[in-house]
Amino acid sequence: MALIHYPVLNRNGDIIAAAVTNLDLHDIARAARTYGVRAVYVVTPLEDQKVLAERIIDHWVSGIGSEYNPKRREALELIRIQDSLDGVLADMVQRGVGTPRIVATTARSRSRSIDDWVLKEKMAKGSPYLLLLGTAWGLAEEMFASADFILDPIKGIAKYNHLSVRSAASIFFDRLLGNRELSGPGH
Repeated sequence: MALIHYPVLNRNGDIIAAAVTNLDLHDIARAARTYGVRAVYVVTPLEDQKVLAERIIDHWVSGIGSEYNPKRREALELIRIQDSLDGVLADMVQRGVGTPRIVATTARSRSRSIDDWVLKEKMAKGSPYLLLLGTAWGLAEEMFASADFILDPIKGIAKYNHLSVRSAASIFFDRLLGNRELSGPGH
């Protein structure tokens, strides 16, 4: 999966680069490890944000944190930092994963979106997939244009719909990779 910090939107719909957060790195990496995700890409072109992410990862992977909490090390070892989606795709090919089908996520309903059960069935066929999650107020339009699939938004029972990206990641991991039967929606 790729945690996209650029290009994403701010509350006014402008394209921005969002800040990397410690909580997102920790929580998404731990959820990813739990569900067998191969890699968590952090996508940002900002040098200061890459340095911050590298410092956090280094502390838990090879620093004092690796001794203090080996399970955290195991999770944060999944994180790879890239400047762009193109960098992610190139890294996946270089690592022998192949060119993935790109799946964009959104909190807003969009045309051509698919249900998570449909995607889970497609994923069961074994091809590589890359799940894109946007920080700030979501992915910029260009990310949807490059996606092979757009996943239906997560909907709760309330009208309020503003999950943290780490909560959304956990829900999507469970829906797509969790140990549930492929019996269709609602089962």
